[in-house]
Amino acid sequence: MTNMSSPRRFMPAPGRFARQLALAVALASGTAVLAIPGFANAAHAQRKKKDEKADPSKPSYSKEFVAAYNPVDTALKAEGANVAALKPQILGLVPLATTPDDQMALGGLMFNAGITGKDAPLQLQGLELMLASGKTKPEDLSKFNFVGYQINNQLQQYAAARNYLQKAMDLGYPAPMADLQLSMAELFFAEDNHAEGLKYLADAIEGRKATGEAVPENWYRRGVSVAYTNEVVPEVYQFVQGWVGDYPKPENWRDAVNLTRNLTEFEAPVMLDLLRLGRKVGTLNDANDYIIYVETADTRRLPKEVQDVIQMAYDSGKIAPGTDSYIDEQFKQAKGLIADDKSGLPALERDAKAPSAQLRTVIAAGDAFLSYNEYAKAAGFYERAVTMPGVDRDLALTRLGIAQVGAGNYDAAREALAQVGGVRAPIAMLWSAYADQLSGGATAAAAPAAAN
Repeated sequence: MTNMSSPRRFMPAPGRFARQLALAVALASGTAVLAIPGFANAAHAQRKKKDEKADPSKPSYSKEFVAAYNPVDTALKAEGANVAALKPQILGLVPLATTPDDQMALGGLMFNAGITGKDAPLQLQGLELMLASGKTKPEDLSKFNFVGYQINNQLQQYAAARNYLQKAMDLGYPAPMADLQLSMAELFFAEDNHAEGLKYLADAIEGRKATGEAVPENWYRRGVSVAYTNEVVPEVYQFVQGWVGDYPKPENWRDAVNLTRNLTEFEAPVMLDLLRLGRKVGTLNDANDYIIYVETADTRRLPKEVQDVIQMAYDSGKIAPGTDSYIDEQFKQAKGLIADDKSGLPALERDAKAPSAQLRTVIAAGDAFLSYNEYAKAAGFYERAVTMPGVDRDLALTRLGIAQVGAGNYDAAREALAQVGGVRAPIAMLWSAYADQLSGGATAAAAPAAAN
């Protein structure tokens, strides 16, 4: 089988998903954009007249916390401060932070010290303390949770990262929802939980389709890449079907057909139906593709189709006449057989329509008329074959769908193809996507016009 180009070229560079958003916090550079309230001057804050009622809107710090906090804060602000050396003193403040304002102030100190000292766990502890204090402004909650996602992702704590990211999304973090959802899927992929990540992405795709929103192409590409690389079947084919259905560009069709060929060693009758699709969407890229097509079609059975395919190879320059003795011989043989083959079609049609017709005759009639592009007749024979005892339903339904696509009966084709199972299922899914494209269901520029 041809070793065709692999869709592994879709794979993003490691860590690429972490750069998909305009991040609120630039962790790598040691800077953060978080509105962290400053620690109020404790002496001033506590300087009240004995008969003056406390203002509940003003910060309230415990005396013990203030006394311990100020020296640590001063030490951290000193030039050349060593955060690692001061970390025991910073952590020693935790049991003293007894009021919400204590916790908010200490959380801010820990968060900033974590950035300065490149200590992500300390930074995360500070963030968690600020959130637990209940003092974070409502308008900042989504940003704080997004930062929690980032830090946990950096620490490879993916379950926690997902929780924070989901909260950020629920709170309306100001970034494109499509980017946030893809980042959620990436958190599953990062821990090699490919099945769950693909399920999340597939559900997100269905959700967007249900609301009439376009599905970003990079969602499909990422799903295809992960599923293909890790051989997650049948999910890979579901992503492929949606991908070429919504974005039927020539290069996408090429990769879709190629990866389907790469994942499974198809027997000749199955491969033939995949190559028939490749012929329609322009994925027969080299001489070997045409040679395989000729071999699987069998000149003695389908001389007209073989002649057409070889002529296409000649016309496209993939195989120059006289350069391949096998192809030249098959072309000559096909031309010599077509007249007799075509003259026998009326008798074959009659025999296949007879009440006593055998399954083999009915399938042969469908195959013959399909090879001559007489799609309506072919569909009729395949429809009958589906109901007959001993039929290979997947074969008959696949070719019924192919014939119906050729006849322009796209709804019926999709219905037939949806019933195909087994090894033919991925091929049926691709043909169904092609039916969507031809019926105007695709959202992107169309692939090359169908060949006869």
